[in-house]
Amino acid sequence: MFQKHFIFGLFCLIAFQISSAQDKPPVKFGDVSAKDFETKVYSIDSNASAVVIADVGSCTVEGNRKGWFSVLTKHYKRVHILNKNGYDLANVSIRLFSNGEDEEILEKLKAITYNLEGGKVVETKLDNKSGVFEDKLDKKNKIKKFTFPNIKEGSILEFEYTTTSDFINTPDPWEFQGAYPRLWSEFTFNVPVFFNYTFLTQGYLPYTVRTAKEEITNFNITDPGGTGPSAHYSFSSRVIANRWAIKDVPALKEESYTTTVDNHIQKIAFELVERSAPLAYYRYIEAWPKVANNYLNYEYFGYNLTRENNFLRDISKSILTGSESKEVMSRKIFEWVRNNFTCTNYHRVLMDHGLKAVAKAKSGTVAEINLLLTALLLDNKIEADPVVLSTRSNGFAYSIFPLMSQYDYVICRAKINDKYIMLDASEPQMGYGFLPLRCYNGYARVMSKMAPAIDLLADSVSETKSTLVFVVNEGNGKYAGSMQQTPGYYESLDIRDKIKSKGVEQLQKDIKSAFGSDVEISNFGVDSLKNLDGPIGIHYDFMLDDVTEDIVYINPLFGEGYKDNPFKSAERKYPIEMPYAMDETYTLQMEVPQGYIVDELPKSMVLKLNEQEDGLFEYRLSHYGESISMRCRLVFKKANFLPEEYELLREFFSMVVKKQSEQIVFKKKK
Repeated sequence: MFQKHFIFGLFCLIAFQISSAQDKPPVKFGDVSAKDFETKVYSIDSNASAVVIADVGSCTVEGNRKGWFSVLTKHYKRVHILNKNGYDLANVSIRLFSNGEDEEILEKLKAITYNLEGGKVVETKLDNKSGVFEDKLDKKNKIKKFTFPNIKEGSILEFEYTTTSDFINTPDPWEFQGAYPRLWSEFTFNVPVFFNYTFLTQGYLPYTVRTAKEEITNFNITDPGGTGPSAHYSFSSRVIANRWAIKDVPALKEESYTTTVDNHIQKIAFELVERSAPLAYYRYIEAWPKVANNYLNYEYFGYNLTRENNFLRDISKSILTGSESKEVMSRKIFEWVRNNFTCTNYHRVLMDHGLKAVAKAKSGTVAEINLLLTALLLDNKIEADPVVLSTRSNGFAYSIFPLMSQYDYVICRAKINDKYIMLDASEPQMGYGFLPLRCYNGYARVMSKMAPAIDLLADSVSETKSTLVFVVNEGNGKYAGSMQQTPGYYESLDIRDKIKSKGVEQLQKDIKSAFGSDVEISNFGVDSLKNLDGPIGIHYDFMLDDVTEDIVYINPLFGEGYKDNPFKSAERKYPIEMPYAMDETYTLQMEVPQGYIVDELPKSMVLKLNEQEDGLFEYRLSHYGESISMRCRLVFKKANFLPEEYELLREFFSMVVKKQSEQIVFKKKK
């Protein structure tokens, strides 16, 4: 195997050094003393339940006995458990992959719990035979897991292990950051110069150490030779030891309006781009058009999209008359797929079953359902292409390289009357031309001949909500009102799902609860539930408690508005990612309760987030005679905000919540 990839010859061996930082991890395996237990609170985070003292990894490319190369990864970690809330760090899982020929192997696992008893350090070692378990996730993935023994508040935990992987194209990424603070996090990648890896970094912290040192390393490879004799190869090459380290890494915890914390955690990933001399040249990462073409000709993606499929014709005959316009045809096809198929997995790019089997089963993954939709559109001469994307919970996909492992979702793009329409038939309540919010994660790629990139940005989605309330005197101290509300499309989608699972009665109970006081709701109704291409309408009448007290307090928002500031932290190091831009308007016309006068009226306010008015809050309240009028509007022109804008946004919401909590004070006439 190796010989066909090898070019015999001489090449230059020159050592160089990019940087000379010499900082090292503060600890080493097995070196634990009573002094290490003294710290009860760490300055990096005085509220931390546990602190990672050191997290150190290395990855080395070396020759193997299979005629090629493997990646040897070493991982060492020490943790100080401060209280019971940090016990989850005692559970360790190591994921391993195998495709039947190549595999990943766990070796040299050692794990020790240290406790201070009577002034002495007592060790409790993990029993690898009885304490390590294996869970098979599927045919190719398994997890080796263990729990540290004898953990207590104050325990120090320490492990080290080695994995050997035949999958050199994508070594495991390294995360410098996590849910607990880390005093030291370090990773070294030893790369021979004949392999060109790209380093994909993310995060917001500067490196304490970033060096690249060169040395000469011998590579020994044994080619088993199949039925013939084995062959041995030895050669030397320059190797670059790339080292990254960060000191005092703060914990990164998920906060409100975050797609996934994995998008912002400090980490580095690796992807093999090409190999070169002394190996035969080969490029592993191709341009997008070639990758897209390969996928379109792949059996488990696009091979059958344009092939002659009689079962597709049979489906079309059952739902189409043949005389419809392309727009009507595309709607009917989309609705048929959406209404008749159940999605079994919302995170798939490749198909597990053929289109015919999916059509027969009436169920499939998101890839299978939307590829079937694409095939039906194409079979009826409607231009359509599959689009691959990474959902918000899956994290961002890198736009530079076509790294297909980063994508987890497939939708369909159709061209109707010279206009592109995005379709997703995997959601039973999703309308024609709409996508689930999880799809708006930025970069996506059309799998067509030219494979153009498209952006699915949350900023491009705008929710408009309107609420109209009338409150009048009914006599005898009765105060009655009516409410008409049109939520935005995606809020309507959530309400449709809630009604489907819990019924209209539960929605009515939730609305009654939001009032915050005893109220009777009648004539409750929800319109347009089955019109999935538009928002719903909610309407009801309500009757407040008898107004009889000398002093009466009424919040004019009647259960609407924000009760809490979603931004709790004093600071934030990563962007704010709302699901959409918004424009919410609340309008009120109410009569002053009979026999009362207005004693206090909240002052009107207009608040701008910044000079660009990316956020706007209007609170206008007026009193004339026996009537009170109100208009409250909250607008965000964009969905995403930079970390530098967090303080402004937090203060903005704080003022909104405070203002919307203010009440009108009515005083009984004397």
